[in-house]
Amino acid sequence: MKFETLQKDMVAAMKARDKSRKDSISSLISAIKKVAIDTGHRDEITDEIADQVILKELKTVKEQLDTCPAERTELKAEYQARYDVISEYAPKLLSAEEVKNIITSQFADAVATKNKGEIMKVVMKELKGKADGKVINQVVADLCK
Repeated sequence: MKFETLQKDMVAAMKARDKSRKDSISSLISAIKKVAIDTGHRDEITDEIADQVILKELKTVKEQLDTCPAERTELKAEYQARYDVISEYAPKLLSAEEVKNIITSQFADAVATKNKGEIMKVVMKELKGKADGKVINQVVADLCK
């Protein structure tokens, strides 16, 4: 995701007076800027940094949505709106089938050991940010059986 795209979309949301969308995009921009400064990339925010932060924020909002009590409908609606906006910008993650194909083709020697820890160590370096960690863990567990 291009950082500039986020900034342009925030300006568009401000002009449209869409407060919830503007707030969601603004929080994403702030989080991306913070990570960029922390990693020493203040002036050049890469797409990888933006994607990494967007996925983290998406996971956080999903957890908020899942743990929100059912009787708090207004809060749940706010979390859902934020989740919808952030998911628009989230990079497409690999499916379980795609992850399985990559693991069996590229990491056949690691899979042959049936050592889940070793497999996860090797695979996560390659697939971090491209697939959900839970999906990777599930696929590796199935392959180790």
